[in-house]
Amino acid sequence: MTTCSQPADPGHSPQEAQPVIRIRNLRKTYRLGDESDVHALAGVDLDVMPGEHLAIMGSSGSGKSTLLNILGCLDHPSSGSYHLGGDDISLLDDDSLSQVRGKRLGFIFQSYHLIQQLTVLENIQMPLLYQNTEGPESLARCKQLAEIVGLGARLDHRPKQLSGGQQQRVAIARSLVNDPLLILADEPTGNLDSATEADVLELIDNLHDQGRTIVMVTHDDHVADRADRVIHMRDGLIHKTTYPSPP
Repeated sequence: MTTCSQPADPGHSPQEAQPVIRIRNLRKTYRLGDESDVHALAGVDLDVMPGEHLAIMGSSGSGKSTLLNILGCLDHPSSGSYHLGGDDISLLDDDSLSQVRGKRLGFIFQSYHLIQQLTVLENIQMPLLYQNTEGPESLARCKQLAEIVGLGARLDHRPKQLSGGQQQRVAIARSLVNDPLLILADEPTGNLDSATEADVLELIDNLHDQGRTIVMVTHDDHVADRADRVIHMRDGLIHKTTYPSPP
């Protein structure tokens, strides 16, 4: 693994692909009651290129979760710019951010975030229902994604009838249903045993091999080592960047 002390932001000529993510001087400040301001992000610069698998690491309070929330349009930055697919979304209101989430982003959470009353197929469909884009072709796509993640025979099962690994497979299929520009994963194997973790990581590797752009928060070095690049957060800044060696 190679290491550099400053965040890597390689230049790209105009002929090359433009970043999926470009953030500049991104800051997020919280006021907790009458206490002093908390600077969760203190001026982050970062580019993520199409097809890149980026891991974010850091101790509690380092800013990694705040960064992921802003990248996922779940929170607003206090200042700075965030371009997603070339569009500046830094100043969008909540309704507009919701539209971006539904159309351009896919999410994989540690706790799956499945709706317990719905079947596997219905959970995969949820992003399409929110966007009012369900229909015969969309249903066929959901079934195809269930097959891809190995759950084609469990379309009518509900989350409580599935193992943790199977529930995460549903979440992965759901993250793909809107053909997102970017997949965001928050500790996607944190609740899984080692054998199941390996299966889920292989699925994520396959998404990367297919050209998907993935940003993943993890605390495990061996999970981060599967990424193209790892940024290490400290005190709201990118402290260093590492490049895992190819297997």
